[in-house]
Amino acid sequence: MAGYVYIVTNRPNGVLYIGVTADLERRILEHRSRAAPGFTARYGCDRLVWYEDYPDISDAIQREKRLKTWNRAWKIRLIHEMNSDWRDLYEELNQ
Repeated sequence: MAGYVYIVTNRPNGVLYIGVTADLERRILEHRSRAAPGFTARYGCDRLVWYEDYPDISDAIQREKRLKTWNRAWKIRLIHEMNSDWRDLYEELNQ
């Protein structure tokens, strides 16, 4: 099963949340609808600003765990490499 590691935020340079999922589109919709109470709902993190896809979900889980140990500056640099203007990448998933 394939997997994705992703970062959502509430605004440019705002709160960051790192997650992993097998279905990125569905998961971002869950964040947007505040379907589950928790960190992302509390802080309004629903803007997809970075993601990577992996052929195997276990690789995605390993990457997520590693990224969660990074300091904030490294995470922001990672976002800037893919998405320097912090646009919402969710709209581009279906293109």
